[in-house]
Amino acid sequence: MDDMSQASNLGLSDAGLLKTGAYIDGKWVEAVSGETFTVDNPVNGDTLATLAYCGADETKRAVDAANAAQPAWAAKTPKERAKHLRDLFNVMMANQADLARILTLEQGKPLAESMGEIAYGANYIEWFAEEAKRIYGEVMTQPSPDKRVVVIRQPVGVAALITPWNFPNAMLTRKIAPALAAGCTVVCKPASETPLSALAIAELCDRAGIPPGVVNVVCGDTRAIGGELTSNPIVKKLSFTGSTQVGKILTEQCVGTLKRLSMELGGNAPFIIFEDGDLDLAVKGVMASKFRNAGQTCVCTNRILVHESVKDAFVEKLLAATNALKVGNGMDEGVDLGPLVSAKARKTVDEFVEDAVSKGAKVHEGPSTPNGDCYSRPLVLTDATRDMRVFSEEIFGPVAPVFTFKTDEEAIQLANDTEFGLASYFYSKDVARCWRIAEALEYGMVGINEGIISNEMAPFGGVKESGQGREGSHHGLDDYLEIKSLTFGGI
Repeated sequence: MDDMSQASNLGLSDAGLLKTGAYIDGKWVEAVSGETFTVDNPVNGDTLATLAYCGADETKRAVDAANAAQPAWAAKTPKERAKHLRDLFNVMMANQADLARILTLEQGKPLAESMGEIAYGANYIEWFAEEAKRIYGEVMTQPSPDKRVVVIRQPVGVAALITPWNFPNAMLTRKIAPALAAGCTVVCKPASETPLSALAIAELCDRAGIPPGVVNVVCGDTRAIGGELTSNPIVKKLSFTGSTQVGKILTEQCVGTLKRLSMELGGNAPFIIFEDGDLDLAVKGVMASKFRNAGQTCVCTNRILVHESVKDAFVEKLLAATNALKVGNGMDEGVDLGPLVSAKARKTVDEFVEDAVSKGAKVHEGPSTPNGDCYSRPLVLTDATRDMRVFSEEIFGPVAPVFTFKTDEEAIQLANDTEFGLASYFYSKDVARCWRIAEALEYGMVGINEGIISNEMAPFGGVKESGQGREGSHHGLDDYLEIKSLTFGGI
């Protein structure tokens, strides 16, 4: 079935946004082997599209194309690169509805949430279109009267971008935008579960007039594609969002060529409610940070830590809010949670709950779910303890475990008792406490009386085993730029 026939089955207004080949050097190509793979709807397992199954050969072609395009792209003025990014922002927002539909069909999240993701991802393109014109140098203090030192910042070169399935649009735009703004060209490898969003972005890059070879996208054999990207010396930079385990493997594979790395890895976010916290506001924050995308986000609340004096009142409010959720097909109106990305993901979540129950946790089940292998029922666990997997491991599902604490010191100790350090949240009305807790938490991001902390103006990234580097804000350009000093003598 050709792209147009498959697109008509998805109900897209613009059938040209459904692409099934690799995008290399401005052209849509099939896999050299002729192999294909399917993308399925997690709601019912129906096949959405059949795509080219690419490997090392196609990836090398993409790297070579990016390398050939890089000098001319870097030579463009920042204003010229900014215009291309602004045009990309405009065509993304003009096609927001279709992009959201593609996202929901392949990933499962509610359509309203997908619409929000498209706008969120496009915001990074708009932001870095503006930041492209602000890549400044410096005149340093002179070492002697006859010398002058100037610092300039230049693009790293070809960048490999590997993205996950939970935010297939935004995770890619968050990487493409600073890379292109800095003057880098890119080879993108989206998750095999959700490649259609990335391929649609490639189509829009073409429509925005971004030159051939500047953006390339290959999907298929994860190991072969990743192996080529990490070993190819032409690739100077690798940016990865995904699990800590895979991040460590990619880091090891990049050692041979000493690539620049950005790693946005796993999380284990604590959500702390102190005795003076606004419980209604805290529940609102939990619902946003825990149940968004059915709990499948790297900054999801993983452990709810509640002061013992307000535990009962908080849990009562949390249960009421959880029971009010509607679970179903993301394409249906009023749905708050869609299915998990796969039956395997749901099985993993079930195992977390079984472990907690076997160790004394009490289950408070939320709303029922439709029939389907990928649906996971939202629930709250009380009487949770530190020996349960839900304390130490990332759940990645709609399960909210509640722990208690007595003192500020205990809350900090519980929150920091993890190898991860991506996102954290806490609620308190005491300004002095807010400063103390925020500074004591070992996390790259802290939400203070706020459950949504990610936007294009703020640096996004973690510490410890949650990775290195930052995305967003003016700091987001740093990972795609090299610093070069120029020393002038004989002045």
